[in-house]
Order: sequence, then structure tokens, then C-alpha cells
Amino acid sequence: MGVGHLKYCTLKYSTNKNFEKDMTQIKDLQPTEIWSIFDQMLQIPRPSYHEEKIQEWAFNFGKNLGLETTKDEAGNVIIRKPATPGMENRKGVILQGHLDMVPQKNSDKNHDFVTDPIEAYVDGEWVTANGTTLGADNGIGVSSAMAVLASKEIAHGPVEVLLTATEETGMDGANGLAAGVLKGDILINMDSEDEGELYVGCAGGEDANITFNYTEEDVPAGFTGIKLSVTGMKGGHSGIDIPLGRGNAIKVFFRIMNEAMLKLGVRLASVDGGSLRNAIPREAFGVLAVDETKVNDLAALVERITNTVKNELAATEPTLTVKIEATDLPDKLIDAQTQKNLSFSIRACPNGVIRMSDSMEGLVETSTNLAIVKSDPATKTINGACLMRSSVDSAKTELGARIKAVFTLAGGTVEFNGAYPGWKPNMDSPILKTMQDVYNNKYGKIPEIKAIHAGLECGILGGKYPNWDMISFGPTIRFPHSPDEKVNIATVQKFWDFLIETLKHIPEK
Repeated sequence: MGVGHLKYCTLKYSTNKNFEKDMTQIKDLQPTEIWSIFDQMLQIPRPSYHEEKIQEWAFNFGKNLGLETTKDEAGNVIIRKPATPGMENRKGVILQGHLDMVPQKNSDKNHDFVTDPIEAYVDGEWVTANGTTLGADNGIGVSSAMAVLASKEIAHGPVEVLLTATEETGMDGANGLAAGVLKGDILINMDSEDEGELYVGCAGGEDANITFNYTEEDVPAGFTGIKLSVTGMKGGHSGIDIPLGRGNAIKVFFRIMNEAMLKLGVRLASVDGGSLRNAIPREAFGVLAVDETKVNDLAALVERITNTVKNELAATEPTLTVKIEATDLPDKLIDAQTQKNLSFSIRACPNGVIRMSDSMEGLVETSTNLAIVKSDPATKTINGACLMRSSVDSAKTELGARIKAVFTLAGGTVEFNGAYPGWKPNMDSPILKTMQDVYNNKYGKIPEIKAIHAGLECGILGGKYPNWDMISFGPTIRFPHSPDEKVNIATVQKFWDFLIETLKHIPEK
């Protein structure tokens, strides 16, 4: 049985953080074919690795339509719909999206992504969420595919819908998909985020996992406990948003920590920065110990560095906040040598855009995001994570070597995993030509052709199905992977109309 609509009024978020009723309901937005299904998805928790309920919903959606529906061992749901009358001779199309979403929230937001629905609301021309990610990445794409399945009016050839599992944390579903299962010839990925653009390539990626082992030391006599908090930063998608020049909360934290250590002898007891490998870290927290006679000096140092950083990032991080406050004296400290090695190496670690593309103007070629640094007193380790992206495999390899060199020299270890390939553009793609013509005929202009500095599943899927002609497109989504995520309502209508018209013009076999 499919999940039904919950009856509720959409909420409008005001600047004073109080909610006012807005009688517009998500499911009633246009086109209702998509928004009514997306409204269902908002009620179903679906963070990566907790996708059982959304997979069940998708499976039942297909079954309830009387369509051939399967779920494979990797958690991918595949639904097949026959061609409409007169369209049987068209090439088969695979409409593809991923079921999971990135679980990011503001630190003051009480929300459990495993159990709670997303509180979505209409904010002018956009749909966004109250203090959390919205899940338009990739819920709108999934909803569109399901709307095609549910429609009795759209003309189309043979359609397969491929809904992959755990895309956001390693593309597990795409990696686990077996070759030979799907029958179509054309893959239309609906996980891009700018209406009016067609994507024909993407970056590959790989994770660098950093570990420091430490011993514990006693807190010196005369020291007091201090909590250092870096908050209010924008964060965002570590690929799409990396060229925006946003700050990194972990980098800000250790910029302060490094100077406080060298000038005031401040000691580190614990650190908790970032939360997801593919999100720019918005917040970082740590417990410090400082000579109680130097607390005022520490406050002055923090204020000075904060003002400097705020001046440097005035355009991109206007709400950056750094705070120190008294806290309980920690029981133990990270040993002084590991603290020094960690502090220096974090400051030295490459972060952000490394190189722009030579072949496509405005496209990032290579980047890295220092995403997570957390101490674990149970194992006496400090664990970090960087996600490297590049459209040039050798550049990604060289970047990994740089990161490994930095942390190895500092006494840490670095291991690499989760590598996935990029998607090389094919400018002679037949589906590209078809969609250019369809868009031009419908809207009077040719859509831009682009590659994206993010990981689309096309690279992996194309390796399993080398015969596929592939393309990616979507509505306009801003700030995915952050609580500022929002989707533009008008572009969802254009995206839907474009999809319908494209399906009508799929080439013959």
C-alpha cells in the first residue's frame, strides 16, 4: 500500500523564527502531478542508509499501478511501463534518480531524520524546509519519474524507472546494479540542478579518510574549561557550491586553535567539526583547557581572528559566529604532540577549488572539501574525511597524494576509498541533439550544454551499460546538502513540460 498524504497546512518561515500559516499546500502546487508525489516523499524519512520505508513506498507505487516492479539486492527499485499505443517502435528510455537524501540541519533544530517528516513550506517563488535539508535533491527527479508512470495521458515509448539507493554517501545502488537488467537505450538522469541546462559530463570522486591516534594527558593545575563554537556558516554541496568561496568551519576552528595553542598554550580535549563527507562543514565545536589567568587573552585572540575571518568572508559568510563560553573542565586532554600535529596539518590541508577546467569555461576541474574532523575518546582517535572531486583522474590522484603527504608528515594515516568514475562528455549524443531541438522549439532558445563538478551516477551506470546514450537535467535547486536547500516552483513546471515533450520525441529504434 502506498503512503497517503498527511493533511496539514504548509508553514511559512518568518525572520523572527515564528511560523505563520500559509494556506498553500505543497501537493497543490503546479504541476500537481509532481508536487503531489513529492508531498508524499516529504512524509517518509529517507536519509542515506535508512531507506527501507522510501524503497517500500516506491515498490508499492509501481505494484499498485499494475506495473512490473522489482527491488534488487543493492536496494534499487526498477519499474517498467510499456509504450503507449503507437510509440512501441521508439527506443527504450530509463528515467533515473536516487531515493535517499542528505540529512543536514541547523544545530538549534530538533529533528530526527530517521523518524520525522520534512517540514516543507512555500517561501515566495521557492519551496524550502524549516531548518533542515528539503530533499528536492533528488526527490523532485524521483517524483517526476513516478508521475510519468502514473500518467494515462503522456505519450512515450518503453519506459523503465531506475531509483537507486544510497547515492549521497557512496553511490552504493549504482555500484550494486547488475549489468544486463535494464533493457533501454537512453538514460535520462534527473539529478541536475539548473533549469535550461543539459549536462553531458560530471566529475569523478574519492574519499580520503584521515586518522590520528592519541594518548590522554591530565589537565594541568590552574586550567579551566572553555567551549569554542563556530556556527552560522552556509555550508552547501561540496561540489556544486565549492566555487562560491564559502568558508569551512573546521578550517576556521583550527585557525583559532593553532594560534591559541602557540601563543597561550591552550590545550584541546575534543573536537567535533562537520557531519557529512559531501557537505561543506557549517559548524565546528571543541572543548579546550586554558590557564585561568589567560581566559581574557583567549577571548581577545578569538575576537581578533573572528573579525579577520569575517572581513575575509564578508560576502559569502555574513552570519559567521564564533563564541567561547565556560564549560566543565575536561577529564583528560589530547596529548600535546598529537594536538600540535593535528592543528598544523589541518591548517595545511588543501581545501576548496584546486584548479579550474581548461576545456569548459567556469567549470571546476579539481577540488577537495575537508568535511569532517571528530575526536573519539572511546578509541582515542581523531578521524577526518575529505571528498576529492575531479574530471581528470590523474589530477585527483595527485591531489590525494598531496593530502596524504600532509597528514603522513604529521604522524597521521590516510586511506582512500569510495572512488567513482567521472562521465566523459559525448557531444555527438543523439539524445542531446533531440533535447536541444525540443527545448528550442518549445522555448525559443537552445539550452546550455554543461558538465557538473559533482558526482552523478551516470559515470558508474555507463560503465555497466556502455551502449547507453546519457544525459542529465533538472529544475533549479539552490544550496543542496544544506538547510538552505530550496527548489524554484516555476522551474519545476518547465522541467516537467520539457520531460513530457522529450518523451514524445524519442528517436525510433
